[in-house]
Amino acid sequence: MAFKHVFMRTVTAIVWLALIGCAAKTDSAQQQAPAGQPVAEAQQDQPLSEAEIEAAEADWRARQQEVNQVLSSMDRATFIGSSPTKGNSDAEVVVVKFSDFECPFCVVAAGHMKDFVDERGDEVLYVYKHLPLKSIHPEAEPAAKASWAAAQQDQFWLYHNGLFANQKRLGNQLYEELAEQMGLDMDQFNRDRNSPEAQANVDADLALAEQLKLRGTPSFLMGGLLIPPGVPIESFGELLDNLKAAQTPSE
Repeated sequence: MAFKHVFMRTVTAIVWLALIGCAAKTDSAQQQAPAGQPVAEAQQDQPLSEAEIEAAEADWRARQQEVNQVLSSMDRATFIGSSPTKGNSDAEVVVVKFSDFECPFCVVAAGHMKDFVDERGDEVLYVYKHLPLKSIHPEAEPAAKASWAAAQQDQFWLYHNGLFANQKRLGNQLYEELAEQMGLDMDQFNRDRNSPEAQANVDADLALAEQLKLRGTPSFLMGGLLIPPGVPIESFGELLDNLKAAQTPSE
């Protein structure tokens, strides 16, 4: 997948200036910034050298090549699977978010993504996939399975909003409370969230994330482009514009 050089340089700079996010305990390569202190703030007085930018770009290219290999092994429908979606189902650009309901950064990302999809939803198909970081977030997987159960009654996005709005209360009491407030069939909800199918759905997303070598949340792919955790979602509109320009044949 070819992108204009300026687009790749823009992404590289954003990545290096904004790498924050939740990361699994086993991932020593991704260091989590202190709460409320983005890496970008700490680095404002230390501009990146040309050599650092080139090194970051080389690393990004290598990771992107691995992503390309995974994506080339499946078609669009297989990649999206049965995951919840928003936006234009026929859009050429697919934005995929790998997320964890217990990740504090994912709460912020959820709000920004709502704004992004509200504004640009006619241009993209937004896909939600689960990446529960079980080693540091014990309720992430149960929450994911509860959201899958809500999706079986066509209420994923409302349930998704409820989980993030009540992140500090994650647990069985909240899962049932939200389902009752939404008027879900409680027998079906509890049966579904504890079913092998719910586990298989989450496991499938985890397996895909592992293939893509994603370990932090939230992680995004936009049009097949890897956007690591921490890239400010406020920049997604600009990235989308650049991506679409890069995909347009020059005259």
